Amino acid sequence: MLKFLSKVKIEFNALDSRTAACMEFIAQCNAGKARESNPACQVLLRRRTDDNPPQITVTYVNGVEEVIDAACTPAQDIRARILERGRYLETEQMFREAGEPWPVMIPSEELKQEFAGTKPKKAVEKTQS
Repeated sequence: MLKFLSKVKIEFNALDSRTAACMEFIAQCNAGKARESNPACQVLLRRRTDDNPPQITVTYVNGVEEVIDAACTPAQDIRARILERGRYLETEQMFREAGEPWPVMIPSEELKQEFAGTKPKKAVEKTQS
């Protein structure tokens, strides 16, 4: 997960009951596999004393920053979001390294074409018993 990130900033009030996602996310960031995937990723922890909701700010390797409301987003959803965007970044990088334009633009007429091995959609008939 950390291999797609350059920086993670976790902010929460330790006395707030909404910190579960932050605590779980900290544990995921500190796991051996995560740290090995990108030792250069900065994981910053800021303990707050105000009533602001907990939040996690992630900065991807391409510089894009995303602020996540950790009060209502489970840690697994945050992780899944990071992995999904990371796969997108890997795909973009692969296309750029190959000299292909990004994003890939597919003409609408190609999207409507039938290809060998595919069957055209047929209307489903209802049978009565």
